[in-house]
Amino acid sequence: RAVKSCTMFAVQADGQKVVTVEGLAKDGELHPLQEAFWNEHALQCGFCTPGMIITACQLLSDHPDPTREEIRHGLEGNLCRCTGYMHIVNAVRAAAKALAARA
Repeated sequence: RAVKSCTMFAVQADGQKVVTVEGLAKDGELHPLQEAFWNEHALQCGFCTPGMIITACQLLSDHPDPTREEIRHGLEGNLCRCTGYMHIVNAVRAAAKALAARA
């Protein structure tokens, strides 16, 4: 499950599998969410990007074809000061379509 690093101590992750945004790419290929964030201009300063992508990854794992409202709800608690969220929601929708096409 995706968790916000600000809500737990590092020691609580001892023995657990930890995946960071850098760990999503495989063999030099961006994960569809990373690619969608790039293509949809869903990142600017980059401060919120790791949390948004990891949270969206969990969301798409639980709900492979979320509505725009489900995406907004799923990303609650991740704050972005730059994009206004529209591009982020677009990126998650694009990634959902890309992941469905791979399956």
